Amino acid sequence: MGVGILAFRAIRPASRLLRSQHSNLSLRTIVSKPELQSPEAAAAVSQPEPPKNQILPPRNPVGGARVHFSNPEDAIEVFVDGYAVKVPKGFTVLQACEVAGVDIPRFCYHSRLSIAGNCRMCLVEVEKSPKPVASCAMPALPGMKIKTDTPIAKKAREGVMEFLLMNHPLDCPICDQGGECDLQDQSMAFGSDRGRFTEMKRSVVDKNLGPLVKTVMTRCIQCTRCVRFASEVAGVQDLGMLGRGSGEEIGTYVEKLMTSELSGNVIDICPVGALTSKPFAFKARNWELKGTETIDVSDAVGSNIRVDSRGPEVMRIIPRLNEDINEEWISDKTRFSYDGLKRQRLSDPMIRDSDGRFKAVSWRDALAVVGDIIHQVKSDEIVGIAGQLSDAESMMVLKDFVNRMGSDNVWCEGTAVGVDADLRYSYLMNTSISGLENADLFLLVGTQPRVEAAMVNARICKTVRASNANVAYIGPPADFNYDCKHLGTGPDTLKEIAEGRHPFCSALKNAKNPAIIVGSGLFNRTDKDAILSAVESIAQANNVVRPDWNGLNYLLLYAAQAAALEMILGKKNDEFVVPSDCYQLS
Repeated sequence: MGVGILAFRAIRPASRLLRSQHSNLSLRTIVSKPELQSPEAAAAVSQPEPPKNQILPPRNPVGGARVHFSNPEDAIEVFVDGYAVKVPKGFTVLQACEVAGVDIPRFCYHSRLSIAGNCRMCLVEVEKSPKPVASCAMPALPGMKIKTDTPIAKKAREGVMEFLLMNHPLDCPICDQGGECDLQDQSMAFGSDRGRFTEMKRSVVDKNLGPLVKTVMTRCIQCTRCVRFASEVAGVQDLGMLGRGSGEEIGTYVEKLMTSELSGNVIDICPVGALTSKPFAFKARNWELKGTETIDVSDAVGSNIRVDSRGPEVMRIIPRLNEDINEEWISDKTRFSYDGLKRQRLSDPMIRDSDGRFKAVSWRDALAVVGDIIHQVKSDEIVGIAGQLSDAESMMVLKDFVNRMGSDNVWCEGTAVGVDADLRYSYLMNTSISGLENADLFLLVGTQPRVEAAMVNARICKTVRASNANVAYIGPPADFNYDCKHLGTGPDTLKEIAEGRHPFCSALKNAKNPAIIVGSGLFNRTDKDAILSAVESIAQANNVVRPDWNGLNYLLLYAAQAAALEMILGKKNDEFVVPSDCYQLS
């Protein structure tokens, strides 16, 4: 259409009028301008190269692009729309464009997944290249001149978008992805104003992935993000591509559910409405929701999340970017546990009456009963118990409250008995979650990270995939989503390693950055002192703890545990005082 307009403007007024002998069709001879003779000439006219001596103002990177040069000699210079930028060797053209401040459209590309290059939406023009190139898969080369806004690139993207919309249903009014859909946004920004497809659209049978992920596979554009996420991040081979051509479908290889504890993340990475949240289906539109940034308390990892609410009701929970903790993923427990906030809640105080049944009362009556009981018991018979989800400030108030009544009996549910809380390294993740990527060997002692801390397990899986790190495990049989060597089930195995008699000792000695992860469930065993002593002996004898590396880690289970140990809220001995009056928090 654009070429037709240019051709119409290029018609000479004095051109001859020709008539066909067999019809009334009128023709005019057209003398085109030089820029219409080839797309390359049109691109050169539409976007002239800036003078070499002209200094263009710098532009800010987009898409979260960050540049780090481990070796300054590895920096190469490329030109994006005339802007000179320096990027490390190995950067793709798309990454170079992001550093230069140009946002390239894409569907299949994701910065944390492998490159597929199958959507072709990221086509750009590269000087001396015979045709547009896929910027996500093309490595940047020194001196490369990249053009992202030429007629060639625009026409290529329009064609790709037309093919994608050819079989895509008109479900936007009833699609839960509406308003935050990449296909909607990019079709408006980069697509054509009309389509030429007139045949019947294809339809695909929906797949059953379980109670959390809703599928409408007719909307799928085969970007394979979900397939790559399942195999590369979640560590499961549940999803795959079946068929070819127009019969290509994404689904499970056999009829089964998606078994990953990170399955809900495919909802976030799906660029269209093919994979959405089942609990959130048809509940709200994204522009109706108010987002509140907070921290997850379902485990001790502290994943960064955003709680979307409408009025007083929590509608959904989605991840928030934090490279040091959860990157941009969250576990299914974090994502879907919000239904417990509005069902089976104890919203009113209740008192047991004479016949043993609970009845709801006012706060005034409840506090009056509590006050009477407190005055009738001895101070050392009062116990304050903080729950697993309590925050540090509330636990501090509870401690002061119980202390004012003359009692020191304050502890947190799940807090280890007799743990040495004077030294912080004896109960913390000393390596840090992001630091686990630097380890080349893992020894898991009495912990199953896939169940206890899914995001820590995802980081271990990432390290194993990236650097072939060895993983060994001591404990009862467990299910891991990476290669793991089961050394034994009890303390005897730890004793053999500590004494240097186990075959695993050689691998531990040869490791450059070994990491030991101890489960906090061991703290409640009667033989905990012997186990922890053996672990510390292994760490000291095998270079696990040194000035530049601390690979001895303790994986806590509950959000309140670390804060409780900071305030030394724990039972002083194994004998628990039977309370006459118990104050419970959370």
